[in-house]
Amino acid sequence: MSFPLIAFLGPSGTYTEIACHHLAQAQGLQDHRSRPGLSIQSVLHQLKADHGRDDTVAAAVVPVENSVQGGVTATLDTLRSLSAPCCPPDSPDPCGPQGLEIVRGVVLPIRHALLGSARMEDISEVISHPQALGQCSNWLNNHLPQALQLPTTSTAEAARMVKGSRFRGAIASLDTARDQDLSVLAYPINDEPNNCTRFLLVQPVAATECSRAPSVPQDQAVITSLCFSLRQRDRPGGLVEALQVFHEQSLNMSRIESRPAKTDLGKYVFFIDVEGHYQAAPFQKALQSLYPICEYLLNLGSYPVMIVPPATTKRP
Repeated sequence: MSFPLIAFLGPSGTYTEIACHHLAQAQGLQDHRSRPGLSIQSVLHQLKADHGRDDTVAAAVVPVENSVQGGVTATLDTLRSLSAPCCPPDSPDPCGPQGLEIVRGVVLPIRHALLGSARMEDISEVISHPQALGQCSNWLNNHLPQALQLPTTSTAEAARMVKGSRFRGAIASLDTARDQDLSVLAYPINDEPNNCTRFLLVQPVAATECSRAPSVPQDQAVITSLCFSLRQRDRPGGLVEALQVFHEQSLNMSRIESRPAKTDLGKYVFFIDVEGHYQAAPFQKALQSLYPICEYLLNLGSYPVMIVPPATTKRP
């Protein structure tokens, strides 16, 4: 019997793996198999290449936003590159997702620890994912001001690299300390006590039922993630006009972020989250007004988002 294969940013022990378990259970994929990937880009590219075929990657879990460090640019840029523009408003599924689709989200509390085999006073290098280093920057400056801060691909990989070292420490989770048999030198060390990260469960559009709104518990919100660029980017008030279409339909925009379009200097694309499902009538009216003024418009999916309490963030 074949079980769904879900890729996540590895190796084993990352916060993304913890999010993977929560998202899989919420999506009804309790009997899944998980596969760690080397990077966010490789995880999403593998999903796109396999397109959910039998015994291949059927879904992927990636981080998209942290409450301290903001958007995870690797996720935003890769989702944009692997998605296709929306179909026009007169299509069978107007302005629906194309390519990859976000089907569920989870907000996970993040509690970092300093791990190692050395004494804390002997540590001269601290290794971790750049986001984790940023989330602990004040603590590091106060407690290890002379230590070099070195980035790596994941928190779990950082823990693996410091095992047995007498001068290196890693920022990672308590689960990783147990996995790698490392000492917990300090915990928690994140600068903000309410530090949290939003993770996404992504699937190919062909593997989802995008014509039907998901069944959502009352305590979970549904948001739609969009990406667009303006047709006339140098026109005064262009961005205001684009965002006004949601105001006119009483739709609340909960997030906006710009990223370089990577084509010309000064040209940007915009990622926004809007509360509500894209197939709802007010949302359809907003998208019909937005479509003509955009150079391109991507619908990355409408999905429920659950919030995990701190006591349940450990890996099962």
